[in-house]
Amino acid sequence: MKQFEDNPPFQYLTILMKNNIDIVLGIETSCDETSVAVLDKGTVRSNIISSQVVHKEYGGVVPELASRAHMKMIVPIMNAALEQAGVSQDDIEAVAAVYGPGLVGALLVGLNFGKSLAWSRGIPFIGVNHMEGHIYSTFLEDEKPEYPFICLTVSGGHTDLLYIKEPLHYERLGRTRDDAAGEAFDKVAKMLGIGYPGGPVIDKLALDGNPGAIQFPRSYSQADHYDFSFSGLKTSVLYYLRDRKLLAGSGSPVAQSPELNDICASFQEAVVDTLMEKTRRAVTQHGVKHVAVAGGVSANSRLREAFRKMAAMDNITVYFPPPEYCTDNAAMAAYAGWLRLNKGETSPLSLAAVPNLNVA
Repeated sequence: MKQFEDNPPFQYLTILMKNNIDIVLGIETSCDETSVAVLDKGTVRSNIISSQVVHKEYGGVVPELASRAHMKMIVPIMNAALEQAGVSQDDIEAVAAVYGPGLVGALLVGLNFGKSLAWSRGIPFIGVNHMEGHIYSTFLEDEKPEYPFICLTVSGGHTDLLYIKEPLHYERLGRTRDDAAGEAFDKVAKMLGIGYPGGPVIDKLALDGNPGAIQFPRSYSQADHYDFSFSGLKTSVLYYLRDRKLLAGSGSPVAQSPELNDICASFQEAVVDTLMEKTRRAVTQHGVKHVAVAGGVSANSRLREAFRKMAAMDNITVYFPPPEYCTDNAAMAAYAGWLRLNKGETSPLSLAAVPNLNVA
């Protein structure tokens, strides 16, 4: 079978296949959400997500616990997705499963389940890049970005700025050189003693804080490249807490401090400013009128507010996924897989999990 030269995990179909694939079962198990979705002609018929709460007591995802939970939940979640969509396994025309990036043990559960299902049914299988799924989460609504567009993907593991001239072709403009934006939220939340995951908690507390109270640094904001860095910001928060004896164990933990809301708001503002400044520069230099913002951090209320103000000032259109498609979900994987399947691509059943997979 001829290998697809520009993207080795994909190959052109050499078996007889209907002209168009309509009903796709999507599977996502890259981290701590077990998700299965059914799409029909690109429209979501069902999208079931089981989030693993066990990790909260550890302050982060425990890989072994994640993979065990996926093994326990994958079959009932698939059955629930089929039932909600009103279809049976016999109606599924193809299977799309995420094969990277992510936790290798977690990825293997969904990937191997998807390959086995496709093999047993004799239908096409397509491996999906998790980050490509996030990009196309903004296409799950009626209003979709128009090509070319700039896409900012911000999640717990990635912060990427991409120029997308046409479907399924990406030029990476910038990426984080250390912590991803979502990772920085989680680590700062741990310093503050306010729980995991950190993003939603900081977002909520920041609503009652002053974003200008503390001038945390905006790393690389004036640099002549599109890369990001959030480790310096995280360290700056650490030093601020240390100098005021607000770290846990210092006698005056910040969770009980009247400064808590201001710290959250000021940290969040530094992240948002950095993300918006780089995106705005990319929009100007590439002359585009459409911007997509995706990934778990795209649910942040301050980020959405800032980008909408930017859009109004610069006469551009910004697209966000609905909140249920910001976090890891199978609907976005199914959509990306549906696009590739209808280009005549499939993946071999020998496809392996790639924990450090890049999208560009």
